[in-house]
Amino acid sequence: MPTSAAAEGRLRVLEAVTDSALARLDLDKVIAALVTQVPGLLQVDTAAVLLYDHGSDELIATAATGLEEEVWQGVHIPVGVGFAGHVAACREPVILDRVDKSTVVNPLLWLKGIQTMLGVPMLVHGELVGVLHVGSFTQHRFTEDDVALLQLVGDRLALAAHVRVATAERAALTALQRSLLPAHLPSPPGLEFAARYVPGSDTTVGGDWYDVFELPGERIGIAIGDVAGHGLAAGIVMGRLRSALRAYALDHDDPGEVMCRLDRKASHFEQGAMATVGYAVIDATHNRMRLSLAGHPAPVLAAPNQPTRLLDAAPDPPIGFGLATGHRGCVTVDLPPGAVLAFYTDGLVERRGHLLDDGLALLRDTVVPDSPAAVCAHVMSTLVGAQPANDDIALLVARRTPD
Repeated sequence: MPTSAAAEGRLRVLEAVTDSALARLDLDKVIAALVTQVPGLLQVDTAAVLLYDHGSDELIATAATGLEEEVWQGVHIPVGVGFAGHVAACREPVILDRVDKSTVVNPLLWLKGIQTMLGVPMLVHGELVGVLHVGSFTQHRFTEDDVALLQLVGDRLALAAHVRVATAERAALTALQRSLLPAHLPSPPGLEFAARYVPGSDTTVGGDWYDVFELPGERIGIAIGDVAGHGLAAGIVMGRLRSALRAYALDHDDPGEVMCRLDRKASHFEQGAMATVGYAVIDATHNRMRLSLAGHPAPVLAAPNQPTRLLDAAPDPPIGFGLATGHRGCVTVDLPPGAVLAFYTDGLVERRGHLLDDGLALLRDTVVPDSPAAVCAHVMSTLVGAQPANDDIALLVARRTPD
């Protein structure tokens, strides 16, 4: 049974971490409000929060009281190194009875005169969010109740940080996605375009994109792609690939060569990233298209008085990881007047519990020689209907206008 003093301390901590006023504050203010209360709640002299940065695999000093220099000097601690790094790596509370060069890597801690420390991990669903630690300028015996109380505060901070960061990341990615998808599709003589983009119902916004752009020589470039993964990291890679593809398209007429250079760039600078990409160029007369596929599903072609079909274009390996060697393939496709092309990402044709071939067959049967806007509406109504997709969907439809 906890002592009356311990029970009173637990009550004070519970009141602090459940204060409804915290819900109205932004993340920095929530952290600051709780950190300033911790020393009084646990009868210690310092408290600090270090948030985990996934990109660098480091803990970054974000807020402190009694140890503000950690924040002012921008202290970064690699996970697994030093006191806080050890707490993050083992994901368990750690008590330190001696603070010196042999036990911590941050000289501020012993220069400030801290004698003993307690650190707890900040976790949400087992995912590391950061580390909360406290210190005392005198020898202080941390009890099991102290550990439990500090963990309560750490859990509250972890949840606040996780929710706010996830919300901010989704907003940033949504803005990024909207800025990279064309606001207006070009309308060159003889060609029409329409597109749809829908984020998946149970994922964050991902790395799907489409693009249509004019090239020298009255040519039109069409690109569609899907970066593996979701979240801001996938969105950033998507933006970089889109920009790089446009740049290479200006210098190289052959879509296969554009894809080769895109793969080389991604394999070198975007290590760990992978994407499927389709890139096509329609010439000035609009009667033919050159197409290269990097792991991406083939477009659907529907032309008047012809059976609708998936284009016979064998895909090369996806972009990234240096999977392709040598030249990438390119096929030439005739586009008779009135021909419709449907480019798409796999979220349109993949459904849980259904075969991919069935989805592709349904798409093939749905695309008809009609206006791009009408084709988009018909495809989305037939393949998506009243059931939201699990994955992101990008659909781009082009038509060579009838003579």
